[in-house]
Amino acid sequence: MSAVPLNTLAPGDLDNRRFPVHTYTGRGFRQAYVREGEGGVPLLLVHGWPETKRIWWRVVGPLAAAGFEVVVPDLRGFGDSEDGPDRFGDVAAHSRDLHALLTDGLGHDQVVLAGGDLGGAVIQDLALRWPELADRLVLFNAPVPGIGRHAGRPVGGSAHDYFVRQGTDADGLAAELATPDQRRRYIATFYTSRFWAHEGAFGPDAVDFHTEPFADARVLRASFRAYESFFDPAARSEESVLAPNPDLRALILYGPSDHVIPNGFDLDAAEAFPDHVGPFLLRECGHFVPWEAPHAFASAVIAFCGDILAGWPGRSNRSSD
Repeated sequence: MSAVPLNTLAPGDLDNRRFPVHTYTGRGFRQAYVREGEGGVPLLLVHGWPETKRIWWRVVGPLAAAGFEVVVPDLRGFGDSEDGPDRFGDVAAHSRDLHALLTDGLGHDQVVLAGGDLGGAVIQDLALRWPELADRLVLFNAPVPGIGRHAGRPVGGSAHDYFVRQGTDADGLAAELATPDQRRRYIATFYTSRFWAHEGAFGPDAVDFHTEPFADARVLRASFRAYESFFDPAARSEESVLAPNPDLRALILYGPSDHVIPNGFDLDAAEAFPDHVGPFLLRECGHFVPWEAPHAFASAVIAFCGDILAGWPGRSNRSSD
């Protein structure tokens, strides 16, 4: 039997209408989110940059089928979500948005958190601000607190030129990317020529799917706000809460083909979360773990939360559906 290529797409993977989209307005703007498997174990999946909720499309179904209530938002300003009225796009603003969505909007008091890149920073902040909300955490290819042998690592070098430009000249860059095609070509480089992903992980159709939301000038410009907040204190709604978290159980996954997250992420994350499972390195996988390695991601999360799933009310009925 011939092997199936790792990046073979299933029906629906590139369908932006695959899951119904809901909205929450409790923070003064329309935040879009997908919610599948209602009534299961609450699981929040938070995208990074340059991503939207679509980066999770390949794992939503399997996770919902396993017994999770899968909540997948577009962060403020991204995808189908409006920008926040205060025009902040920093980690703390996103964290407060998601706390409100989960507690006020959906009525949850405890949630499993998962994310990478910007989303990884957001869920770390969320877990420290509201420790009673965070049941456990799944982290991959994300910034972690500057501790241990990687403390004080500067932002710079050829792989991080985008970071500096988006953070210090966002308006100038947005003005240069004046057409939908220019904006999409810019975003496409992060899925292809910049080698954030494992080589060949994103074919032309997948690149089109993930760049399409960024054709909108509003979305692209709003997405730069997190980078501006790194350089300019005035661009922060408040200081983020990022620190080692010895009290939270964490699953650590790492796509080592990533050319933007520094080598050693797995070691840094293990140090920041001493109560951890893993780190598990995923072969032929880079920055976009749930898209590049959907089976590995979903099966790891299901195993990590097996005890919660087994004891969840209504689980036996759910399994027989």
